[in-house]
Amino acid sequence: MVTRRLIVVLALAAVLLAVCIATWRITWLRGIDVLQQQAAVRADRTASALGDTLERYESLSYLLASHPVVGEALDSGSPDAIARANRYLEDANAHAHADVTYIIRADGLCLAASNWGRPDSFVGSQYRFRPYFIDAMHARIGRFFGIGTVSHVPGYYISQPVRHNGRIVGAAVLKLNLEWFPGADDNEPVLVVDKHGVIFLSSVRGWKYRAVQDLPSSVVAAIDATRQYDGAPLARLPIRPARALDAAGARIVRIGAHGPSPYYLLAQRPIAAPNWQLMTLAPVNSVIDDARNATAAVGFGYISLCLLGFYWRMRRARARDREMGRARLQEAYAELNRRVEARTADLSAANAQLQTEVAERTRAENELRAAHAELLQTSKLAALGQMAAGITHELNQPLAALRTFSDNTRVLIERGALPEAHENLQAISSLTDRMGKITNQLKLFVGRSQPSNACSPVARALRNALQLLRERLQPVSVQVRIREAGAEPPEPRDMEAPDETSAYRPLDLDAEHSALIAYCDGLRLEQVLINLVGNALDALESVTAPRLTIDVDAGRDTLAIAVRDNGPGVPADILPRLFEPFFTTKEVGKGLGLGLAIASSIARDCGGSLVARSGAGKGTVFVLTLRRAVSPAPVMAAHRDAASPGQDTSAA
Repeated sequence: MVTRRLIVVLALAAVLLAVCIATWRITWLRGIDVLQQQAAVRADRTASALGDTLERYESLSYLLASHPVVGEALDSGSPDAIARANRYLEDANAHAHADVTYIIRADGLCLAASNWGRPDSFVGSQYRFRPYFIDAMHARIGRFFGIGTVSHVPGYYISQPVRHNGRIVGAAVLKLNLEWFPGADDNEPVLVVDKHGVIFLSSVRGWKYRAVQDLPSSVVAAIDATRQYDGAPLARLPIRPARALDAAGARIVRIGAHGPSPYYLLAQRPIAAPNWQLMTLAPVNSVIDDARNATAAVGFGYISLCLLGFYWRMRRARARDREMGRARLQEAYAELNRRVEARTADLSAANAQLQTEVAERTRAENELRAAHAELLQTSKLAALGQMAAGITHELNQPLAALRTFSDNTRVLIERGALPEAHENLQAISSLTDRMGKITNQLKLFVGRSQPSNACSPVARALRNALQLLRERLQPVSVQVRIREAGAEPPEPRDMEAPDETSAYRPLDLDAEHSALIAYCDGLRLEQVLINLVGNALDALESVTAPRLTIDVDAGRDTLAIAVRDNGPGVPADILPRLFEPFFTTKEVGKGLGLGLAIASSIARDCGGSLVARSGAGKGTVFVLTLRRAVSPAPVMAAHRDAASPGQDTSAA
């Protein structure tokens, strides 16, 4: 649709361009034709008027040369004859309305003139170098335009040979002032050019004595020798042809050296007798304006017609769309009623199906929660099974001691050694307390977790986790570092037994860091820590100098527990999958792949996170981040509730 509209717009634009070009060309040609006709009529009329004037004064010069007074004065040269010739020339010049009439002797000296009584009289002047004198002395009519050597006034000179007694004794000359002829119309200039191409008459004063073509040096020298234009520079008028119109010489020209010069229609007519050329220039601006106006009018008219057609088409399309819309609306109403009925039935069926799906989803979520809880419990039991060997070792030692002390006590009682028997009974009591603490830790580990909003001390959970794994921690160098926000980094604290016979015990973390409380159930926190420490111990089995570091960074709102080992590390391609259920890197039978997945789930349930960072050969660090609790009151209550109500944990 867009392509079709673009094609239509381009087609209309092309038609508009063609119409404008055609209008411009037709108007231009018509205007140029009219202007050419007017210019031709004007050129013919002007050339005819100038030719008639020159022809009339040629007859007068012939009459002057034929008068006996003129011939007698040139032949005899007597003062009386010259005086009579002066009076005759003055009277004839006054009646002929010429500028000056004078006669020249055969040697080129002016003997008599119509202006003989004025200061600028030609009498006594030498004209032997003038072409019109030379033509007359060769029995030809002399025709010449030039600037006077005495009056310095330009004029047209007509000369006739003067004959007396059968020979040429001089020349009779008539000077005409033609400055009036072209007028002063700068809008339509008129030029008269001599045979050399020099403008000597012009309605534009600045164009006088300029050449319409380049003059050869010989022509310039000849003009200077005859003093025709009194040393004028004769610079070239920059007429540049733009377009030829017909064979008669009419053409369009531009007058100007460069830039936006005006256009003129040049019409040219020859004046045969003096071998001159008459040029008329008609400005073309009016034709250009008419063509521009006509093109603009046609263009606007075409655009108006296009807009009118577009409006009519749009209106027709709108009416058609209204009719189609009304019909479609009626169809839509009918279809809507049918769909509403069908949709109502579908919604009823979907509602019933949705209620069934909601019930099934609720049941599935309940089963999922139960399965999740069972999965956590199963993970605890799996971890408990892994700790069975260590726990058995811990219980066998006090049981063997109990048997020995019991036998000794019986013998001592039989012998009557009551003080020694009393000491044995105290030892038996101490061994019983020790076994009770071990079984109490197992009961706390296997028990069900508390609600998700419960709080617990981090130090106590860490202590219990390390206590449960103490058998595996014997060959490992363990360091625990706890740092409060804004405090100096603490010195690492080694967790090791004082001697070989003493029971392994960590430092008393509860007393020093009882304020480190996290939003997490104590049993679940211990489960996460046991899993992280257990994984670290698994990674340290093949290490020569195993080292385990536990850092607790206490911020204002969070607690970060980092468990770091110096094991072989985890490859980069395996690291993203560590928290996937049933994914394990251990051998078959040593792990289910659920420990880290359950630990990550516990961290998320408590509003925290569990992340791992590792590098090949650089060890692995697991960072558990939990929210920090402020008040320790709910922690103690939660701990008491988790330690089997009604039973003393120390005596278990």
